[in-house]
Order: sequence, then structure tokens, then C-alpha cells
Amino acid sequence: MRKNLSVSPIHTFSKTLTFPGDKSISHRSVMLGAIAKGKTEIRNFLPAEDCVHTLNAFQKMGIEVIFHGKERLTLYGKGLRGLRRSRGPIYLGNSGTSMRLLLGILAGQHFTTTLSGDPSLSQRPMRRVVLPLKKMGAEIRGRHNDNLAPLTIRGRTLKGIRYPLPIPSAQVKSAILLAGLYAEGKTTVIEPFKTRDHTERMLQQFGKSVSLRGVSASLEGGGELQGSRVDVPGDISSAAFFIILASALEGSQLIVRNIGLNPTRIGFIQVLKRMGAWITLVPKKGTEGLKSGEPVGDIEVRGRGLRGTTVTVSEIPTLIDELPILMVAGACAKGETLFQQASELRVKETDRIYSMVTNLRKMGVSIRNEKDNVILQGGKPFHGARVDSFKDHRTAMSLAVAGRLSRKGKTTVQDVACIDTSFPGFINLI
Repeated sequence: MRKNLSVSPIHTFSKTLTFPGDKSISHRSVMLGAIAKGKTEIRNFLPAEDCVHTLNAFQKMGIEVIFHGKERLTLYGKGLRGLRRSRGPIYLGNSGTSMRLLLGILAGQHFTTTLSGDPSLSQRPMRRVVLPLKKMGAEIRGRHNDNLAPLTIRGRTLKGIRYPLPIPSAQVKSAILLAGLYAEGKTTVIEPFKTRDHTERMLQQFGKSVSLRGVSASLEGGGELQGSRVDVPGDISSAAFFIILASALEGSQLIVRNIGLNPTRIGFIQVLKRMGAWITLVPKKGTEGLKSGEPVGDIEVRGRGLRGTTVTVSEIPTLIDELPILMVAGACAKGETLFQQASELRVKETDRIYSMVTNLRKMGVSIRNEKDNVILQGGKPFHGARVDSFKDHRTAMSLAVAGRLSRKGKTTVQDVACIDTSFPGFINLI
């Protein structure tokens, strides 16, 4: 359903907030719980549309799920080869994580499955996952030379591979490692830069040994995963919108409680500190400081002026989801902010370079794109405007924050129903 969101400028705020469960970890907890032996309990599950599509997919393949409210559930896993063929195609909505990681799991099954998605997901590149899985022995067919969904995958006997990733991608890495569970021999993935490591951490939580050396991850095929309890920390990517809002509003104070502090997810905080933001991470200690293999803690933010910086290509993988909202930070920062080679933003739910450049210009921000580099001349007041989400959740939320940070006028973000894919409570909170 199409709906709009209107916001007005604010000058300062003081809040203590908690955030819903991490989307990436929620996806993986369901996937590994389904292919593990026995019971898996998941707490603080994110009941957003993307994660629900993952859950529905495994229910269609015979996994029993018992709900204890929206954010707590129990799965009864059937082991690596206990899934059964779905009666029809599995629809995954707008969730690229669901489709790419599911391809890895389905590559090792003994049945055929078709994965489909909405028009946006059906235009997102899948060959980056399909090619390595084919090298392992999977049979996958799709549109445009097997690059676009719907994708039909026939599980086969797999063999381990050593695969250097051409493009840093946690989703591609995860799909290969999940296929490696079913493969004969060792599977190794080598990244050009370190990406988020939730799959590696969670595999170990479920009893699978993963060898980590620098930018490579390896595992041996065979064996079984064992059901576990997963406590999903708060989503740092959801908190990022409010951390940047507080950082850019002088005099503001924000405390974020019980949030995930995985080192592969806090690249945007390092960038903000370089921009002059006052941010303190307060990791929890002892058993409270590690939830299902993930470090957690609190974050304290005090608002003060920001200055421009350069975000290098090697930093992009650790803050890919936060790039749109970092562009808003750049609009507020004095001087030039440069994002180097952000081409991966073009193949998200929409072309996020285009959506952010187009909309921020409407608000009076000096921003341009040159060969996938995004350059902002920030620090000057900008104003409210009528802007378009392009049906992309991170674009929509970033523009709402920009509206709060504008100097004057109302900002109306058109078509914000997409926000429910990752952060259903955002509209009330902003």
C-alpha cells in the first residue's frame, strides 16, 4: 500500500533508544536453525517483511515453527538434508539476502526449487552467486544468462572449491559457505576486503568449525549442525539513522542500548568519528557482552558539528547499508565529502546513487555523481521538499532524517511502505 511520510525540522533532542533485532542475523538464524538437527530458539527476531519471507520459505519446505509472540520463535530443524520440496515456487518479495543465501542451501538438496521475487528483486544481479555454485556442481537456470530471477535450482552432489570473490559481498560469501556444508572436501572463500561475518560466527554457534585467516574463510563439508539458542542483538544499521541524526544536531544526546557491535558492521561509526562526531562505544563485559557469538553493548552520542571526509573503496564493504544515510551526514558536514567507487549501491533495491543524488538536490544539497564517485559540498543549510523513496527502504529512511535536519520547510517522502522490509517501527520513531 502506498503511503507518504511528512516530517519537519528539529533543532535538538535527547533520547535513550533500543532497536529491533538485526536483520542479517535474523535471516541466518532461521536458515541455520532449519538445517540443523533439533530445536533452535530465536529471541529478538526481526519480524520485518524480508525476514518473514525467509521464515515462510522454510515452512514451505517442511520446517515446523512455533511463535511465542512476534519476536520469539522456535524452529524444529531437520538436518542438512531434511528439507522437502516445496509444492510450488517460493516467493521472496524484495529480499536479496533470502534469495542469495537460499541458493547456497538449495544447491545441496536432492530436489528442484524455483525462487521468485517482486519486480525489484527480479532485476537484481544473481550471476555473482550462480557462477561459483555452478563451479561446485549446482544446476541453476534463470533469465538473462542465469543472472535474473525467477531462478530454478536443482540440487546436486557438490564439490568444495577455492573461490576468490571478484566483488566483496557478504551475501555471495555466505551462499558459497552454506553450499560448502553439502560439498565433498574443503570450501574456501577469499575476499578482496573484509565483509560482515555473521555467517561465519553463526556457523560456529551451531557447531560447525570455520577456519578464518585474514580475508579467507574455509570449512569442510559433511557432518551436521546442532540446534541452538540465538539471541539476536539490536540492528546497528537501523540505529545508524538516529546516530547520524544526533551527531549532526548540535546539543543532542542519544544513548543506544543493547546494540550489535560486530567490527564488520561499525565502519560508518569510524567514518563519523573522522568527521568529528562525538561517539563512544561501551561494550558489555563477560557473558552479557556476547550474544550468540556477536559482540553487543551501548553507544553514546553527543551532537556537534561535522566536517567532510573521504570514504575509501576499501571501507565500502563495512558500511554498504549506511552509505545513503552517510550522504545525509555529508550534506551537514562542512567542506567536501567524497564516497569513492560506490558502484555496489546501483544494484540494491534501487540505484541508491541515483535516488540519493536526485532527492538531496531537490532539498538544495550540493551533490553530484562522477563515475560512481559521490561528491558533496556540505555545511550549507538545505530545505524541505517533496521527495521519492524509489520504493527503497534505506533511501526512504535517509530522506526522512534529512527532513529532520533541514533548516526550514516540510519534507514529504513519497511511498514509504517499503520501510517495512527492514524497520517496521521507523515511522513512529522518527
